[in-house]
Amino acid sequence: MRIYISVDMEGVTGLVDADDVQPGGRDYERGRLMMAEDVNAAIRGALAAGATDITVNDAHGPMRNLLPEALHPAARLIRGKPKHMLMLEGLAPEHDAMLCVGYHSKAGTLGVLSHSFMGHEIEDMWLDGRPVGEIGLAHATAVAIGVPVAVLTGDDCACAEMTAWDASVTTVAVKSARDRFAADLRPAEEARTAIEEAVAASLSARRPATVVPSGPSTLTVRWQSASVAATLLGIPGVTSTDTRTVQAQGTLPSLYRLFGVWMRVAASLTNQPPYC
Repeated sequence: MRIYISVDMEGVTGLVDADDVQPGGRDYERGRLMMAEDVNAAIRGALAAGATDITVNDAHGPMRNLLPEALHPAARLIRGKPKHMLMLEGLAPEHDAMLCVGYHSKAGTLGVLSHSFMGHEIEDMWLDGRPVGEIGLAHATAVAIGVPVAVLTGDDCACAEMTAWDASVTTVAVKSARDRFAADLRPAEEARTAIEEAVAASLSARRPATVVPSGPSTLTVRWQSASVAATLLGIPGVTSTDTRTVQAQGTLPSLYRLFGVWMRVAASLTNQPPYC
């Protein structure tokens, strides 16, 4: 059984603030170790279910947060950037399931460290008219590749967002949001035991075959900056619905890769801290 793990940081056990998840932050070094412990719990669960091949993609910020020496030796690590497929780099049809560890809720929610990919720079996103964030877009892209999402871990808001998107995905809440930078934390050992047990149980269960969607999808993004939207109109196939909102049609996962280009353009035009 081949398992793919996409690991973000905002939804990791114990982390609540930008200083926990940004390089240079007062508690970033501690945060990256907490990140490793959550993903190691998921790896142990996957091994207990019979996984023979495990790939971990460091999907947060600079994408070099996980210390290779802190990662369980049974897993291979994809680290660094740029990555054409962002949080899903290395995901392939040959994988039997995907695990999302440390994920967070979309922009506009009151989840811990909530945002959609670029802090304040992205105000809203829709996939085929449905509000979406990192969770929904990762899920939809994985399904288009042919890989089911089995488990998601994060705060209670992230878990609720995943359940609303696909109720068949097992979720593990490692903290409950009190506000955007505050949470009621689950004890670390309890949270990691819950992750390990949930992954083992989910991967051991019989899962229906993934139905790969056919036909194009439409991705719409409302930016904080009209300058970003105007610049993106120079990319063939990108159209605008107003001065700050652009959209494009295409099939996933190609549309997900195109969105990565949009973010690189936006990053070149702005210098917005992600959690202002």
